[in-house]
Amino acid sequence: MGVNSRRRNLMVSLGLAAAFPGLAGAAVSATVRGNREDLELWYERPAGPWVEALPVGNGRLGAMVYGRVGQERLQLNEDTLFAGGPNDPNMPGSLAALPQVRALIDQGKFKEAHDLCGSTMIAHQQMPYSAAGDLLIDFIGAPDAPSAYRRSLSLDSAITTTTYAAGKTRYMREVFASAPAQVIVVRLTATHGMLDFDLGYRHPEQVKYGGTQAPSELRETLNEASRPATLAIRADGAGALLVEGRNNESSGVPAALRYAVRVQALCDGKVIVAGDRLQVRGARDVTLLVAAATSFVNFADVSGDPVARVRSDCAAAARKPYARLRDEHVKSHQALFRRFSIRVGNGQDVRPTNARIASAESQPDPTLAALYVQYARYLLLSCSRPGSEPANLQGLWNEGTNPPWGGKYTININTQMNYWPAGPANLGECVEPVLRMVEGLAVTGAVTARKAYGARGWVTHHNTDLWRASAPIDGPLWGIWPTGGAWLCNTLWDYYDYFRDDAWLRRLYPLLKGACEFFIDTLVEDPQGRGLVTSPSISPENQHHKGVAICAGPAMDRQILRDLFRHTLAAQALLGDDDAPCAMRCKLL
Repeated sequence: MGVNSRRRNLMVSLGLAAAFPGLAGAAVSATVRGNREDLELWYERPAGPWVEALPVGNGRLGAMVYGRVGQERLQLNEDTLFAGGPNDPNMPGSLAALPQVRALIDQGKFKEAHDLCGSTMIAHQQMPYSAAGDLLIDFIGAPDAPSAYRRSLSLDSAITTTTYAAGKTRYMREVFASAPAQVIVVRLTATHGMLDFDLGYRHPEQVKYGGTQAPSELRETLNEASRPATLAIRADGAGALLVEGRNNESSGVPAALRYAVRVQALCDGKVIVAGDRLQVRGARDVTLLVAAATSFVNFADVSGDPVARVRSDCAAAARKPYARLRDEHVKSHQALFRRFSIRVGNGQDVRPTNARIASAESQPDPTLAALYVQYARYLLLSCSRPGSEPANLQGLWNEGTNPPWGGKYTININTQMNYWPAGPANLGECVEPVLRMVEGLAVTGAVTARKAYGARGWVTHHNTDLWRASAPIDGPLWGIWPTGGAWLCNTLWDYYDYFRDDAWLRRLYPLLKGACEFFIDTLVEDPQGRGLVTSPSISPENQHHKGVAICAGPAMDRQILRDLFRHTLAAQALLGDDDAPCAMRCKLL
């Protein structure tokens, strides 16, 4: 990949940052400390809607932080909390229909082929990603008109900070998602004053908006009528609240996951659990430890113990003072974040970002582009770490139970785009979750290859989910595209090409080889003389006649497969594999 291609890919990937348009309401400060660049987003008012909240994440756990005065809202995510459970989505009539679909395409009867695919090959919908609920912290005696309000996110430390004053009392909150501790940490302090608050948990289906706590601040409450019967909230030892629930069923797939959220308060005041709320009274400083987990072990195993996990994570974190938790978090974050810097433009520009965006249409603002690059890196390393799930369509952050496009993994470009910056922006470790996802897809995709195509190897189409679904979904306009797995393999090769990690190559090679075996078995001779082609397939989300995309041998497939075969041959040579038949077939193709 050339320098210009790398630069273009990096800029396209800034769509991760565009997923949070609240950035447009922020002011930006950039200063240089020694040889370091310090980037901060800051606001002069609390967040209103979800997109204005500030994201924190450690790969597995995430939160959107609102910075409200009368009632703080922390919207939580755990990256395995999808709907449904292990399932086989493959359609039983796919293999029998395949020869007829190919014949109709060869005859130019694309609408007939489209309709036959729709009735025989398209599986049920995949499972959507769900929020893990909200923590609502209601402050007693909160000021209606605080002074010196400031809300910020330091990209360098990955800590959100909210500060304001009321009379002689200065309040500060810090929130971060610790990768070393595997908890979200909330630190609340009142200098020359006291903290009194009630903390409650809200399931995503209980969202309800009420009156106001301060003139410009929305107050959120619980819709008790929508509380799921499977939700239980109770005390769990001294100063701790335990939430237990289940995921949702979807598209006829039963709910199979259990989840737990545990909140533990450590403070110099009084902490009690009253009913389903945690109450803190008379404290000057409070540390809240928030742990979350599900029973997910892997795409075929949901036997984990989320309650044991959240108790263990909280207990381990509680043994460390706040200063140590903070220091370990910052060091872990900066080990990745500080491996890349970008400085363009001259001096500081402290105008609100929305004003800068507006003026950038007529006046270039290179420092704004630098901010987006660093914010994109921050989001990627916050939602994709070794051991976590990959970045989904919304990264890690999601407010409800039915997000846009299900919050899944759209692998006909979006997943690949999320990871385009990983090499150029020096975040190679963040790609590891994609490798594990593809290792799972090679298992489920082998079932789809056999049942739907009568082929060896493995295949997956344009979408997948936590359960590594590999069958085509959504309809023939989108789903009949068998090269999703091949493109993911090429993405993983790009990581190897940047970092030349031999251990990575050894894990990748079986995936490359299995993907090749599928196409060796399924490519067909094109009657128009173009050689071997995929059929049926599509050019993703492109129609060649109104309402019809199905075809044979789209150019995108041919390009992806050339790269796949080339990468497989290179890996075979590097590893010294003597599978001559596979090598010969790849060369011929």
